[in-house]
Amino acid sequence: MTRAKFFVIVLICSFSWYLVPGYLFTTLTSISWVCWIFSKSVTAQQLGSGLRGLGLGALTLDWTAVASFLFSPLISPFFAIVNVFVGYVLIIYIAIPTAYWGLDLYNASRFPIFSSHLFTAQGQKYNITAIVNDKFEIDLAKYEEQGRINLSMFFALTYGFGFATIASTLTHVALFYGREIYDRYRASYKGKEDIHTRLMKNYKDIPSWWFYILLAVTFVVSLVLCIFLNDQVQMPWWGLLFAGAMAFVFTLPISIITATTNQTPGLNIITEYVMGLIYPGRPIANVCFKTYGYMSMAQAVSFLNDFKLGHYMKIPPRSMFLVQFIGTVLAGTINLAVAWWLLNSIENICQDDLLPADSPWTCPGDRVFFDASVIWGLVGPKRIFGSLGNYQAMNWFFLGGALGPIIVWLLHKTFPKQSWIPLINLPVLLGATGMMPPATPLNYNAWIIVGTIFNFFIFRYRKRWWQRYNYILSAALDAGVAFMAILLYFSVGMENRSLAWWGTDGEHCDLATCPTAKGIVVEGCPLN
Repeated sequence: MTRAKFFVIVLICSFSWYLVPGYLFTTLTSISWVCWIFSKSVTAQQLGSGLRGLGLGALTLDWTAVASFLFSPLISPFFAIVNVFVGYVLIIYIAIPTAYWGLDLYNASRFPIFSSHLFTAQGQKYNITAIVNDKFEIDLAKYEEQGRINLSMFFALTYGFGFATIASTLTHVALFYGREIYDRYRASYKGKEDIHTRLMKNYKDIPSWWFYILLAVTFVVSLVLCIFLNDQVQMPWWGLLFAGAMAFVFTLPISIITATTNQTPGLNIITEYVMGLIYPGRPIANVCFKTYGYMSMAQAVSFLNDFKLGHYMKIPPRSMFLVQFIGTVLAGTINLAVAWWLLNSIENICQDDLLPADSPWTCPGDRVFFDASVIWGLVGPKRIFGSLGNYQAMNWFFLGGALGPIIVWLLHKTFPKQSWIPLINLPVLLGATGMMPPATPLNYNAWIIVGTIFNFFIFRYRKRWWQRYNYILSAALDAGVAFMAILLYFSVGMENRSLAWWGTDGEHCDLATCPTAKGIVVEGCPLN
């Protein structure tokens, strides 16, 4: 069978099947059977819920749940999947249960075990609007009145492991790739060329001034925003320079991690932390700094990824540059217009408490982005992770993350014949749950299972099939789901037509968000 025929067949199957979990039987997105068996147990539902618990045994028959946050598992190497699996088990099934049920750290039992919401000390959701003044800055009197912000055990540990991930990225790359980076840097000046570079000489190279002009224009526009619209963006001009410097420093080490593992550690936490310390009480400034620091680096890595693909596919560099530039302008404009339209046309969008159980408009990623702006920008890290907050001990994760790769490197030097030791990639292992939230254990369960099946078993026992069809299968599954999702939105989504039966009423784990501490009263939860 030709690859084109295989692609078309899988695309049609994917397109047709997504009608079931996407509209007719949405519960198939999260098959949390533990909740069905123990319908009145809070602890069982905390363990079994794939979307709001630890996802023990949770499965899915929906490709969007497999590939939505971690991207397709079919394109990740198996050693990276193993690192993610080890880190996932360590955090979700060892660290969180121990801290929540065993130690009750930070009064964890007063809050849901798995949540990205912010809470008061009494287990109620924090009233964020009450502590914001008319300038979008913190109202300290109202904050003191409502009390410190509390996080779920999952959310707090996620930030801790995020600290460890960014620290381990620097030491891991320095120890395992430092010599290679230096040698390649020197070789670039000596003119050593591989076969791909020699073949690409047939095309005109991109003039350097194209990049310089683009950098100058975008920098000037950003600087104008920071200076003349400072009341709106809140970020001072020096924040723009600092964010750009952070993106520049981290692009190389994170690009190496991405190139070797297909996993990209994020700068979101460290950029939020730094700006929150330097310029607290201003959430919009924090969001802008994160965007310029983190997203600039992420886009640079994506840009390099595309150019690497174009280099191997022998696509003219100037054509690649123009496609990237035009695509970025079109995508940015269209995304902004669509987002604005959705915000003004869908009732209760992003307010998960007010939406139906099967609603696709809960905006998990945007909700996390908002909560992060409150934690790091409005309230500031000093009042949460510093001397004025509850989670000061989380800062030790920075030290642990920095020392971890040193231990692995020393083991590798001590036992050089053990080929598995250098495959321990701590930035990937510690950052395994970096996409949580908004990703959930359901997404990780499915991603790990599917990735193991295709990149271990099929790769080992049906290698010729894997070489011929694996990546085609991934692309076809993505395309089929995308086309059906668009069709469903324009046919039934815009008219708000939905089915009402047991199979469209969510995952049936309503008690998963309940606390377990005695005396904490939460609506819809049994009183302990």
